[in-house]
Amino acid sequence: MITVNIDGVEVQVAEETTILKAAEKAGIWIPTMCYSEILEPYGVCRLCSVEIIRGKRSRIVTACNYPLRMNGITVRTNSPKIQSIRKIIMELMLSRWPNVEVVKNMAKELGVTEPRFESLEKDESPDACILCGACVNICRDVVKANILCFANRGIKREVVLPYEEKNNQCIVCGACAYVCPTGHIKLKSLEYERGALRDFYLGPKTAINIPTLQAIPRVPVIDENSCIKKKTDGCGICSTFCEPEAIKYDMEDEEIEVEVGQILITTGFKLIDVTQMPQYGYGRLDNVYTSLEFEHLLNSTGPTGGTILCKDGTEPRAVAIIHCIGSRDENYKKYCSRVCCMYALKFAHLVKDRTSAEVYQFYIDMRAFGKGYEEFYKRLLDEGVNMIRGKVAEIVEGPVRNGQKPYLLVRCEDTLIGKFREIPVDMAILCPAFEPSEDAEKIRKILSISQSPDKFFLERHPKLDPVATMTDGIFIAGAAQGPKDIPDSVAQASAAAARILSLISVGEVAIEPIKANIIEEYCSGCRICNNLCPYTAITFNEEKKVSEINEMLCKGCGTCVSACPASAIKGKGFTDTQILAELEGLLSV
Repeated sequence: MITVNIDGVEVQVAEETTILKAAEKAGIWIPTMCYSEILEPYGVCRLCSVEIIRGKRSRIVTACNYPLRMNGITVRTNSPKIQSIRKIIMELMLSRWPNVEVVKNMAKELGVTEPRFESLEKDESPDACILCGACVNICRDVVKANILCFANRGIKREVVLPYEEKNNQCIVCGACAYVCPTGHIKLKSLEYERGALRDFYLGPKTAINIPTLQAIPRVPVIDENSCIKKKTDGCGICSTFCEPEAIKYDMEDEEIEVEVGQILITTGFKLIDVTQMPQYGYGRLDNVYTSLEFEHLLNSTGPTGGTILCKDGTEPRAVAIIHCIGSRDENYKKYCSRVCCMYALKFAHLVKDRTSAEVYQFYIDMRAFGKGYEEFYKRLLDEGVNMIRGKVAEIVEGPVRNGQKPYLLVRCEDTLIGKFREIPVDMAILCPAFEPSEDAEKIRKILSISQSPDKFFLERHPKLDPVATMTDGIFIAGAAQGPKDIPDSVAQASAAAARILSLISVGEVAIEPIKANIIEEYCSGCRICNNLCPYTAITFNEEKKVSEINEMLCKGCGTCVSACPASAIKGKGFTDTQILAELEGLLSV
């Protein structure tokens, strides 16, 4: 440790600490416009100039990159000489960039109101480039993409692309825009294009982030498609700030093989792709959202902090909530998604509670089937929510006259009054159908379980055994079995867990005696049975060149018995001899 005197304040710091850092520790402010924690300081703005005194000698240095290496140094950060230097620098900057906010604020802090001279290269843009070079340095030293560089000299100096051409090596990381103090560099977001889908998220939107602020476990993950380190082998800043040294860039996904006795499938659901129904304008018109996107919008950790806003930042005057998008539809999903009616009513209640907007519910049939659901429906009627029974034909842009705010027009049939209606709204919320997760078919093949016609996993019995499957030891719960709400999912998952625990507590499990059996002497190794078994209970032994049956998987269905061309497979209890003996016994009576 060394001791340094800064404006009469004695402060102890580690050797090689810069004057700027030492001054921060002493609580002394030194102005700067080019310094960044993530960049190697290089003092280009010269505003951080200070006077250091050692013995009888004094000199002017930049505080951001001058290291302290010995005791007995005195630093003056606001002497008359330093004040004069800073004012001249600010006058030069203010004369060239008079409307840049950070320049004006710094000039005010340093007591500069008007420059004494006129710049030959005045740029009156409020977001003009002040040539701090932060963008060039971060692109070169941190990102290691080398996309930006300086060109020309003196007052003609500017930041340009190499050869003034777009470079495919730019990874659009946004680091240059992040460090730009004036906002001169901007990233154009496709979210603001007409009809573009919004990127709704819960939590920080960075390359390393916690997926949601309520995530369990609350552990950050790295998005490899956005991480600079993964793309250019640059950056790595997060690892320098991580005190436990928990960030390992060389870690890769790994597959772990675990032997288990039972499996609970809870693969959930996904929403139907609404873009395949162009009549609703999703992805084509502004302010048309799916229910999941609107749920994110309502969340306190969402993009608007829970405030209901249109794309232009204004509060909607009217909101349409449209049920059964793809559900109960012969062209898409014939089944009811069950939960849409109630969460649509919840949306209506929250819109009424947080805004003064009119709310319109477009429904086919209101299915308020659960405990307290009907009462909630009647409560919304009392709150003034407009209920329109009928399917929506299409959503289009309404005609705009005399500078009127753009709006949407919902065209529908009102079956209760027998008329066609057009309802003007500012926002439309679609309630898409539930459908099985994308990997449901793959899981079905791996675990040898069945699917119902709607492609959800099929239970052993819809009433007597809704959590088990036809394969012993494999259970299903939640929306993997079919569309259901949270209370039903919790109840089914609890039942499945209880079934699993009951089998674990027994220790031994009794299996059905009816199984298929292969007589190895007769087996020719044709493998026909291997492909036919619906439970994948038959495998081929390469050493013996015969097929073998796993009795734990076999259900005794008899498919392999009837298909074997050599009659090498017999059903236990149903051999030809046993069946003939039974017939003889019956005929002898």
